[in-house]
Amino acid sequence: MLIDLVVRNAQVLDGSGAAAFVGDVAVDAGRIVEVGSVSATRARREIDGTGRYLAPGFVDTHAHDDGAFLRHPDMTFKLAQGVTTTVSGNCGFSAIPARPGQTDASGGLLGRLAGDFADLEGYFDAVLAHGPAINNMMLVGHNTVRELVMGLDAREPTAAELTAMRAHITRAMEQGACGFSTGLIYRPGRYSRTEEIIELARAVRPFGGLYTTHMRNEGDGLLEAVEETLEIGREAGLHAHISHHKAAGRPNWGKVRDSLARVDSALAAGQQVTLDVYPYTAGSGRMIEYFNLERPNRALAEVIRIASCPAFREFEGRMLVDIAAERGIDVTEAVRLILTAPRGEQTLCIHFIIDEADIETNLRHADMMVGSDGIPDLRGRPHPRLFGTFPRILGHYVRERGVLSLPEAVRRMTSLAAATFGLVDRGSVRVGCWADLVLFDAATVRDTATYDDPQQLPTGIDCVIVNGAVAMEDGRHTGAGAGRMLRYRRSAYREQES
Repeated sequence: MLIDLVVRNAQVLDGSGAAAFVGDVAVDAGRIVEVGSVSATRARREIDGTGRYLAPGFVDTHAHDDGAFLRHPDMTFKLAQGVTTTVSGNCGFSAIPARPGQTDASGGLLGRLAGDFADLEGYFDAVLAHGPAINNMMLVGHNTVRELVMGLDAREPTAAELTAMRAHITRAMEQGACGFSTGLIYRPGRYSRTEEIIELARAVRPFGGLYTTHMRNEGDGLLEAVEETLEIGREAGLHAHISHHKAAGRPNWGKVRDSLARVDSALAAGQQVTLDVYPYTAGSGRMIEYFNLERPNRALAEVIRIASCPAFREFEGRMLVDIAAERGIDVTEAVRLILTAPRGEQTLCIHFIIDEADIETNLRHADMMVGSDGIPDLRGRPHPRLFGTFPRILGHYVRERGVLSLPEAVRRMTSLAAATFGLVDRGSVRVGCWADLVLFDAATVRDTATYDDPQQLPTGIDCVIVNGAVAMEDGRHTGAGAGRMLRYRRSAYREQES
């Protein structure tokens, strides 16, 4: 029998956390059909995996790739890392729901959403028409829903508005979203009370989905924000997932130990709680969200680097303090200069606010997953996490620092993420699973993206397979376009129900 593909003699990491074993993996019709010692069967293609590790494709649990799937369907910045699936719609911002033809929703964080769609299935159709290179799972975002129904009003919703928001969330869940996300430091989410979030999150309960959150405070109020998250999860009856867990700002460094202890207490009491982290000491986002223009925060301004700035392209890649010095103005005036300029609200910044020791504390915590939180604006100098997150885990934190073992790191980035976010038959190397696979060299894998030169592909990722098709090999994108739009705990969109 002629089958599609066999990878031979690889060190197989099946995603369970077990040690690697030398073996072969056979793939046919998009799925894994044999694992172990595959006979000398006739295959259309054989790949020699000698000396390299074969693992399930990595799952990026925290992505903002909603618009990227439409603008950059090759998804090279993820594919080159070994990422075969992303979870998008995070921080309360999602491509859906939308008004048909609307292109600049969600404050521009997702970029321009080119497509005439209003709901999740419409978005899925739009993405699939572009032949995406990797898979995508979606959350429905609170900020997006609230803005669609209420605009940016800083008030509580009326009963009718709350009903309308719940209807949007329910529709997204019916169509396959994996949960409801919030970004409670952003507008308009910051205007909502805890009770509003609980009520909206309850719409997810019949579907068994998740509540994921960019919490209301990740600095001085970190512990209070964790308590709010746990309360929302309990009251709504949902699995709560804390996005990009951190303690922001030097005075708060070390607090992650206390917040993780609070999570552990909730877990011991039977509550479902998980977290993810990105392996960098800087965050990134829309600069306008972090400043009160009447009283710009000087301490924050002094640790900011400009990533993308439509008003002043010459500022991209530079620290705000250097821009201010060059112009002979105070750093707080530099903040106002940028943010009040035409399209200033679209400025993306990078802020150095995280302690390296806290990253390692996070990674050592049981079941801590990995999310890039990359913002795919490729015109400027984006945060290097967009291109380097997963190789950085494998190269720096596994090989160099020994924070995690290789099998455990792979488990966190594959089967654990797949189980948490409801990816059916993915995240494992076993018969019957979809063949999302990555072949890499554990001795050489590393991130090369830097803050000065962020759009650099990693090394040591030799081959990436998506749904059985070789998508990237030896740094060459094949253009296979085999990615699918995934639905929570169900078959993929447009995939025949089993």
